Amino acid sequence: MPAHTPRLASRLPQVGTTIFTVMSALAQQHGAINLGQGFPDFACDPRLIDAVDQAMRQGANQYPPMAGVPALRHAVAGKIAALHGAQYDADTEVTITAGATQALFTALLAVVHPGDEVIVLTPCYDSYLPNIALCGGVARTVPLKTDFRPDFDAIAAAITPRTRALLINSPHNPSGTVWSEADMRQLDALLAPTDIVLISDEVYEHMVFDGAQHQSAARFVGLAARAFVVSSFGKTFHVTGWKVGSVAAPAALTAEFRKVHQFNVFTVNTPMQHGLATYLADPAPYRQLPGFYQAKRDRFRAGLADSRFELLPCDGSYFQCVRYDAISDSPDEAFCRWLTESVGVAAIPLSAFEPDARQRGVVRFCFAKQDATLDAALARLRTL
Repeated sequence: MPAHTPRLASRLPQVGTTIFTVMSALAQQHGAINLGQGFPDFACDPRLIDAVDQAMRQGANQYPPMAGVPALRHAVAGKIAALHGAQYDADTEVTITAGATQALFTALLAVVHPGDEVIVLTPCYDSYLPNIALCGGVARTVPLKTDFRPDFDAIAAAITPRTRALLINSPHNPSGTVWSEADMRQLDALLAPTDIVLISDEVYEHMVFDGAQHQSAARFVGLAARAFVVSSFGKTFHVTGWKVGSVAAPAALTAEFRKVHQFNVFTVNTPMQHGLATYLADPAPYRQLPGFYQAKRDRFRAGLADSRFELLPCDGSYFQCVRYDAISDSPDEAFCRWLTESVGVAAIPLSAFEPDARQRGVVRFCFAKQDATLDAALARLRTL
């Protein structure tokens, strides 16, 4: 009798392979320079590797506490206090996670019940909507304005008695837009009379340019009281493959977060936590990041200044969005495939971040690359 594979009703019937995987595979197939997926092609600080190696050799190879290694939780609380003047209790209000994506999903699982609504501002990172669906929640998508700034009238109109959470992201992936202090204060006033939980995705917090300051939800008392503030060591220290992040939230929210966290990952890589704690004793590496990435942004923008691409503003993150309508009238995914196959540079179509695959005629490049990589890609892009 032949073996029988059970039939399944998919939990995510509309979800296939992510565009990041597709474009990276296409880039590899055609030998293209991959400016699509958001990861650096340069090494992290050797001192960080040494700190992790030392932790391993000293025996930090077994389970850490569920909430994270105390030294790292204290380091995170200290960094937030130093940068934003916000006090989080390292024991009850900081949790170490298996990357920011897990942190976001866990926060949603902790607060969203079946039928609850979650407001999401689009375009958005591709995990948000599937995460909400897996929680049994209902996503209420609110488009950002044409300049990718928040539309507070539209956000207010989307709030209903069933709204449980609002998900924001600044610096923003994919657009590189950074929320201002005025934006955050307007959000604070909007949410003040509600019980809406804020999930603030701040993984690009140290990539804010031109002397501006990252406006973390932690900086605003009213927002901090209702917020899960999500950060990423992988994004900050050029080690995206380590998948280590953190969440800061008031004790009552953290208690619910940890109930879920302990049963979906339980703990996070022990020696890497110890290594990160040691490395964070010196604030210089993350304080130097804005200048480091601004130089790459400026190099990339200068390289395309006389091209037929229209450069959109980039105030933060390590992504540069461009309009390509002077080059092609193709849909953005078709344009990215052509760009990869024929020009030899991979990008990501912005429609991949839209729930309705909305066409804006915009694609996203990642400039977190070595200068030589950027220069080679620019030489190809300038031929268009």
